Formats: sequence, structure tokens, C-alpha cells
Amino acid sequence: MLDRHLHPRLKPWLNRAASVLDRPLVTPDGVTLVGFAIGVLALLFLALGWYGAALAAILLNRLCDGLDGALARRRGLTDAGGFLDIALDFLFYALVPFGFVLADPLNNATAGAWLLFAFIGTGSSFLAFAALAAKYSIDNPGYAHKSFYYLGGLTEGSETMAFFVLCCLFPAYFSWLAWIFGALCWLTTFNRVWGGYVTLRACQRHREKN
Repeated sequence: MLDRHLHPRLKPWLNRAASVLDRPLVTPDGVTLVGFAIGVLALLFLALGWYGAALAAILLNRLCDGLDGALARRRGLTDAGGFLDIALDFLFYALVPFGFVLADPLNNATAGAWLLFAFIGTGSSFLAFAALAAKYSIDNPGYAHKSFYYLGGLTEGSETMAFFVLCCLFPAYFSWLAWIFGALCWLTTFNRVWGGYVTLRACQRHREKN
């Protein structure tokens, strides 16, 4: 919901940072992998209850996620890079709730499972529509900088990031926050499934008529 408004404001800053990183030994895919490795550290820190360190790792991961895209736009977007980026993004989104479950299984396990269940809904609906949008050459001007079709919703990357920050700042409330955010994710999933179905059905009928 907020991504399309935040991305244009962050893009100039990321482009400047990418110009500094644009050196022969620094590649977009390398930045993606480094960012994911930092994100994996967040899992360890969360499991140990080091929530401040986990928050720092999460923020650095998201920074790398922005920088790899900015650097890729300077070098030229590739399908392989786009695939690597989105695959590791979804793994990162899953490991954060898992880290909170490991930190306090008794209080966080059920809510964490609910949240991961909801993430499956948002992720699968996102990726399924992206694959078919390419087949029908559906444009998405709101996210023209993406290497694949970016289907928006109520809970996008910005909202997920805000949720992770709140959980790290107030870990005792993870369970309540996870139940609420999981419910919002399911609203996003239902909207994506219905909207995607209607859009693709209309595209197919249009193609059949022509």
C-alpha cells in the first residue's frame, strides 16, 4: 500500500549510494547475497533474544535490497538477478517470524505459525500473478522499476518492514502483532486472488476475441 509512494522518494538516495558502490568487483547479485547473509544473522540474533542486533541486521538487509536494485538499474536488469532477489526476499520474510518463535516457543509458536501461513498466501498470490502477467504482457506503471510484475496490496514490503521493526522494539507483544498482521496479510491475499483472477480472465477473453 505504501511502496508506490515511498519508492520514488527513496530512489534518488539509493541511486546516489549505488553510484558509489559501482565498482568492477561489486555486482548486484553480490549485494543481494551479502544482504541475505546479514538477514540470516537476524534469525540467530532473534533466537538468542538479541532484539537490538536483530533490528540492525533487518535494517541492513533491507538497505542491501534497495541497493542491489539500484545498482542493477545502472548495469542493466537481468532475469537471473530479479529471480535471485525475489527468492531470497521471501526467505528473509519467513526467517524473521521463525526467529521470534525460536526466541520464545511457548508464547510465540502459534502466532508465528499463523503469520507464516499468511505469508504463504501473500507470496504465492504475488508470484503466481507475476508469472502470468508476463505471459499477457500486462504493464504495471506504478512499479516500472521492477524486473517483474509487482502486485501491490494492503501489506507490501513497507508495511512488513514496519511490522518487523515494531516486533523488535516490543518483542513481548510479538504474538498480538503477528495475529493482527497475519489477518491483514490474508486481506491482501484475498484481494490479490480475486483481482488477479478477474484481470487474467479479462485478458484471456480479449486475446480470444482478437
